[in-house]
Amino acid sequence: MKAFHATAVAALSTAAAFSPAPAAAQAGGVWQFDAALYLYLPSVSGTTRFGTGDSDAAVDVSKLLETLNTTFQGTFEARRGQWGGFTDFFYVDFGKTRSATRDLSIGGIPLPADVSAATDFSLKGTSWTLAGVWRPDPASPLDVIAGVRLLDVKESLAWQLSGNIGQFPVTGQARQQEASLHNVDGIVGVKGRFAFGPGGRWFVPYYADVGTGDSKVTWQAVAGIGYSFGTLSVVGGWRHLDYKMKNGKPFETLTFSGPTFAAVFRW
Repeated sequence: MKAFHATAVAALSTAAAFSPAPAAAQAGGVWQFDAALYLYLPSVSGTTRFGTGDSDAAVDVSKLLETLNTTFQGTFEARRGQWGGFTDFFYVDFGKTRSATRDLSIGGIPLPADVSAATDFSLKGTSWTLAGVWRPDPASPLDVIAGVRLLDVKESLAWQLSGNIGQFPVTGQARQQEASLHNVDGIVGVKGRFAFGPGGRWFVPYYADVGTGDSKVTWQAVAGIGYSFGTLSVVGGWRHLDYKMKNGKPFETLTFSGPTFAAVFRW
């Protein structure tokens, strides 16, 4: 499904969950924390069905949404020795008004060439991950994670058809509908970084998880490249969050994806 790119605002994150501390710092019994400032430029795609009647709509989200109004992503990680924990919070608010489009269907019928719709579509979503962290080998940069992820999404669609609209029910020619979702899924995954170059200052951070529960399957991946100045690192990467829903849910699929740029502080 075609995704689109949108502009975003800078966000404050209180840890870089995909960039763990060097193994040497984890061997002792002291607490360590991470913090980061980053800019995230996500896109969204997916399929939503607003009800199942002959006056209800179905939309390809990526074809109706083009504007990211607000976004906030924040994480916090703390660890001591081989054990730790982190939480990651992700919020987006998309919206778009279009004067003439055929990128929706009414009662399962795609809009024909002689019919168009004026639409006002919005999506607000929150993803919250809470997980424990375990490093099997203190000398290794790999962490194993296990926890839960909460997803709350609400979409609103208002439309008014114009043109040869007699083939559609009167109640489907102009209407406003909402669809919402609240999912909780268990997740497992890994994260860490590979260092290279002189002094190991260059590194490739990575994060991946997969889970299920209220969702049929959800997975998330983050990867990029960074450079360490000591307690400060700069990172550029890509974050992708994907959901496949179970039958009977208004959201069939939902994906958030885009580049991220971070300044990471460690103490």
